[in-house]
Amino acid sequence: MEREVDLLILGAGWTSTFLIPLLDKEGVPHAETTTAGRDGTIPFKFEPNSSSTEPYTRLPAARTILITFPLTGHNQSSHLTSLYRKTHGTANHWIQLGSTGIFNKLEGWNDETSPYDASDARAIAEDELRECVGGCVLNLAGLYGGKREPKNWVPRIAKTKEDVRKRKAVHFVHGEDVARTILLTHRKFTPGKRWIITDLRVYDWYDLIMSFSALAEGEEEVKRKTKLKFVKWVGELMIEEGVRALPRSVESLGRVLDSRAFWETHECWPGHPRLA
Repeated sequence: MEREVDLLILGAGWTSTFLIPLLDKEGVPHAETTTAGRDGTIPFKFEPNSSSTEPYTRLPAARTILITFPLTGHNQSSHLTSLYRKTHGTANHWIQLGSTGIFNKLEGWNDETSPYDASDARAIAEDELRECVGGCVLNLAGLYGGKREPKNWVPRIAKTKEDVRKRKAVHFVHGEDVARTILLTHRKFTPGKRWIITDLRVYDWYDLIMSFSALAEGEEEVKRKTKLKFVKWVGELMIEEGVRALPRSVESLGRVLDSRAFWETHECWPGHPRLA
């Protein structure tokens, strides 16, 4: 059995590239898993249909367990936590990373108390974690940082002018701030809570498309022409929709997210307060 740690990361992926350096800097003992045990991590794969505790004996006892991969539907959260606790006891807290995409029931402002899609498979598993072990869920906005660059996303999310027309509000949070929210939650646990995590800004896709076009100079010709095509579409849409200037008003952007409560509760604010 591995040594006891403060934080166990189940699934050391993109988030861990920001979280591990922070934990090291703060002197927080930690351990990580990957499916294949790469880079010195512990090999572990969650098998929802297996009741064997053997894979869990390789894991360390931890004060906080962070689940970075999505659990879905009924029984997965209770299954994972019960097998771990059979092996390591119940003196632990659980954090699940989720998506703000479940907050799709309400136009206008949404905060952590707003209605969300409780029928969503991930939301079902998150709610089960909150119920069965008092877990805390961090619903994250658009993740960026490192190799994740929003300026490269536009051609993937929109192919036509009509696709652009549908794009309204978007929210982001930097990987370093995701790491900070995890550490803050570990240190000041909020049992059973579901939090919305953003950088406290609402972005307008029209505005971002125009802004990203300013970065097109010096890029290869195909990419530059693609970005300028999107700029043309936004300009035409502004005329058609009577938008005098960008960004558009928050009231016209549909669903928007208010994440102040998490940052206020932990008496800390984003280190990346706006998209660069």
